[in-house]
Amino acid sequence: MATRTRERHTAVHDLVARGMSITEIGRRLRLDRRTVRRFARATDVDELMTTARTAGRTLITGFEPYLRERFAAGCTDGARLTREITERGYRGSDKTVRRFLQPLRDALRMHPTQPTAPRVRQVTGWLTCRPDNLTDKDEIRLDAILERSPALTTLRGHVRGFAEIMTERRGHDLTDWMADVDATGAPALRSFTTGLRRDLDAVTAGLTLEHNSGPVEGHVNRIKMLKRQMYGRANLDLLRKRVIHLES
Repeated sequence: MATRTRERHTAVHDLVARGMSITEIGRRLRLDRRTVRRFARATDVDELMTTARTAGRTLITGFEPYLRERFAAGCTDGARLTREITERGYRGSDKTVRRFLQPLRDALRMHPTQPTAPRVRQVTGWLTCRPDNLTDKDEIRLDAILERSPALTTLRGHVRGFAEIMTERRGHDLTDWMADVDATGAPALRSFTTGLRRDLDAVTAGLTLEHNSGPVEGHVNRIKMLKRQMYGRANLDLLRKRVIHLES
């Protein structure tokens, strides 16, 4: 930085000595007119560097608390912060702002933010899905949550136990599962077992036998589809014929 300043100071004064105007010097050196004028007025390069350091420190010093506060709040865009403090009276350049923000960015990279907590729906999905369908990342996050919550660990055991009864058709184990839930389960699961006991024989049969109401539900769905298709277009006689000949 100091070497470049000295080189520019020398170049500007050499061109001034040749009689070139400020505009011509700025065009040749690719510098702003104000920068050229400031270099031309400085009789000594040390004076120029001291003035630049003092001016830079004075211009931004009064806005440092605001910049730190906005950066901590999540606004890390240098251009946006420059506009904000400019509206509050800042008269320096955006480069000065970026230089001030750089140490804050470095500190942020050295101390990354903690990952956001998973949503309730995510944790519910992890607890109720098949264990084989969990990704390695989700399984690690779920294990970390279960380590902090014995209640959720117990809940996961009950949920997986009921899932095994359903998928393996072990309806005869339902009574033992409900007894375990009544002793150590969550209130929502205890309410669930209360509902199961109201029609325990049917629930046990549904979790044991291979028969199900799938075909009946399929016919009901097709009949509803016909009703929607014919609503306002035909009478009951035609609907009856279509339902009777549904399979044909």
